[in-house]
Amino acid sequence: MNERNSIARRVALSAVLCALSLLFSYLETFIPMPVPGMKIGLANLIPLILLPTVGIPAAAAVSLSRIALSALLFGSPVSFLYSLAGGVVSFIVMVLAFRFRLFGLPGISILGGVAHNVGQIAVAVFALGTVRILSLLPWLLLSGTVAGLAVGLLGAVVLPRLPRALFPRKKAEEDQEKDA
Repeated sequence: MNERNSIARRVALSAVLCALSLLFSYLETFIPMPVPGMKIGLANLIPLILLPTVGIPAAAAVSLSRIALSALLFGSPVSFLYSLAGGVVSFIVMVLAFRFRLFGLPGISILGGVAHNVGQIAVAVFALGTVRILSLLPWLLLSGTVAGLAVGLLGAVVLPRLPRALFPRKKAEEDQEKDA
């Protein structure tokens, strides 16, 4: 396969996965949560799977595209800022954990879930001009841990079943899959 076809294939795959991530994000809007800002984070399954397969740039593109499209379609400028802050902090933490092979997918996902909530709370403190919002942090950290674990375990189950032609894995990533 020549380079042009390879690039087109990666772009098409990223677009389909972005749409799937957007669908997961939309479906989560129907799940009632007891604390504002609390989510399962199922949309983060896609970037989590892309990290060890297609790579960091594709995972970042899908994640940022999903955040922007989600806010545009069923959010607001304020929800965009919260999602962007949480998403960027989460993604950076997950990339670092992935790069340094600190954890398997469940651990990386837990770190991402917790980091996402920390990023959102930081924006809330700044936007609202009060630290009273920090009272939600323990609940959000707990939910980020539980949701991150669930998404990470789902990723660890799904990843080995994905076709290698679409989701190639390097030896180091295969070792990490086995550890997860």
